Amino acid sequence: MIELAENLYGKSRVRLMKVTRYSHGYELREWTVQVLLKGDFDSAHLDGDNSKILPTDTMKNTVYSLARTSKATSMEDYAKELVDFLLGRNPQVSSASVRIESTMWKHLTVDGEPHPSAFMRGSDEVQTASIERAQSGGFHILSGLDNLVLLKTAHSSFEGYIKDSLTTLPETKDRLFGTAVRAEWQYISTDLDFETVRTKVRETMLRTFANHDSKSVQQTLYAMAASALEDVHEIDEIEITMPNKHCLLVDLSRFGQDNPNEIFVPTDEPHGYIEARVRRKS
Repeated sequence: MIELAENLYGKSRVRLMKVTRYSHGYELREWTVQVLLKGDFDSAHLDGDNSKILPTDTMKNTVYSLARTSKATSMEDYAKELVDFLLGRNPQVSSASVRIESTMWKHLTVDGEPHPSAFMRGSDEVQTASIERAQSGGFHILSGLDNLVLLKTAHSSFEGYIKDSLTTLPETKDRLFGTAVRAEWQYISTDLDFETVRTKVRETMLRTFANHDSKSVQQTLYAMAASALEDVHEIDEIEITMPNKHCLLVDLSRFGQDNPNEIFVPTDEPHGYIEARVRRKS
């Protein structure tokens, strides 16, 4: 006996750039949107009957049309509007989810002042938001960031670990610590100033990374998560991934030179992978 266990479908990589014009200058947002629907789509899979299928091209058009009228200034609030719009028009859909990634743009600085209508790309960091709601349920909201590339050149060591017959890594009291942070957090409410909370979470984690006397990536990851939960009361859980992007000390002895922790070769592969979810005690 064969049966259809579960299915979903939608539109991915919908690119959206929105310019909001004010008298004092312009705001620029670039979002990449994914829409996914779950529901009663068995007939499409089993019988080729598309009568309950909303075309993914229509989803793409909905993203643009709703963006035109939306007053939302955060990914989370826009995604909530989009989810509600899709559920309201499609009773065959049991739940809708929207994920948005935001590309960083900032005003170009000209003669020491931010230009009102010229922009430059920031880093490769992206801001993220994932919103889901069932027809008769409430919103489930996760916000986060990805590819936040960080490096510290002091206050990082790695000692006291297991050493066996295959261990070649030397202990160090002073190493470069590079990573690309991915974080996602959960809110205590679905009605918040998401941009303000996001900024506070990010700044708190950055401050902790910079000031922490790191004995390992694990210890620093936990310290960053704990500080976010302690300082930002609007969140109750955070998951962080921090790959250890190695910077290897170059052996210059063959050239008759010393290397007092100054010359390194950065490498991305292979790299360590550290992940943890930290939450408030219930």
